[in-house]
Amino acid sequence: MAVWGLFSKRQSQLRGEVPDVYTYTSIPPKLRVQIVHIISEALGNPGERYQEPQVNETYKTIVEGLCREYGLFYLPPTNDRYGVSYGKELFDFLLRVENVEQCLDVVEISFRAVDLVARQRDYIHGSSGGQICDGAIEELNERFKENGVGYQFVDGEIIRVDSQLLHAEAVKPALNLLNTREYRGPHEEFINAYEHYKDGNNKEALVDCLKAFESTMKAICDKRRWAYDPKGGAKDLIAVMFDKGLVPSFWQTQLSSLRSLLESSVPTGRNKLAGHGQGSTPTEVPDEITAYMLHMTASTLVFLTTAERALP
Repeated sequence: MAVWGLFSKRQSQLRGEVPDVYTYTSIPPKLRVQIVHIISEALGNPGERYQEPQVNETYKTIVEGLCREYGLFYLPPTNDRYGVSYGKELFDFLLRVENVEQCLDVVEISFRAVDLVARQRDYIHGSSGGQICDGAIEELNERFKENGVGYQFVDGEIIRVDSQLLHAEAVKPALNLLNTREYRGPHEEFINAYEHYKDGNNKEALVDCLKAFESTMKAICDKRRWAYDPKGGAKDLIAVMFDKGLVPSFWQTQLSSLRSLLESSVPTGRNKLAGHGQGSTPTEVPDEITAYMLHMTASTLVFLTTAERALP
């Protein structure tokens, strides 16, 4: 269902009441209810008297999977499934759970089912499943933004969003460009970097940033059949990118600082803060530095993959 531009919403925007800074530590009740509506529409309404068996089976798979992961027999507040559908058990948990990460677990797993199960032709929506599921994911991401909650569902994962502009201009294009067979490795590593960041594992996020950066250059070399040292680091791979004309020769003077930027940004950030022993005093990687490095990595990956596509 489309997001309606209600009068009250427009007035709230005019008064400046729309949040312009993302929050990550709470999922408002309003957003939770909106998410229930979206899931129910995409996977099927668990409250209907006549319910397709595949709808109940989908909710059952989600609930039992979460229970197994959490080491529970039922998702609270449910303590007995007699007379309670799996869908209602899931939604009650989503609406009441205080732990934000567990709430996002429900959203992520449910929308994976939307993306992978509900769009199939033999599901309840038939041939319109793809359109309905695309609309559900689009609405979910819009509701996150509308409520000022800094998460998005992208490529089957809930990822943290720190800057809407940078996310739109760098992160999404990077994920889209890497979402091919040739770039499967760096695609996974870049998503892992975001997952680590979302979980507060900033050092691990930087390590995966460098992995994605290096893997992208290796993938370009493999695709173009350019020779390179498989054991070489980022500096060696960057040299191959320039030697093979990934950047046109007539631009190399104007972009003389680009090599320095690439050599000193992602690799140096990782090496100084995460890649080597920290000594007797543990080092802390601030969230703002990690966010900056994630977006720097994303921008670099967009540049490299776009430049490769432009080569003859």
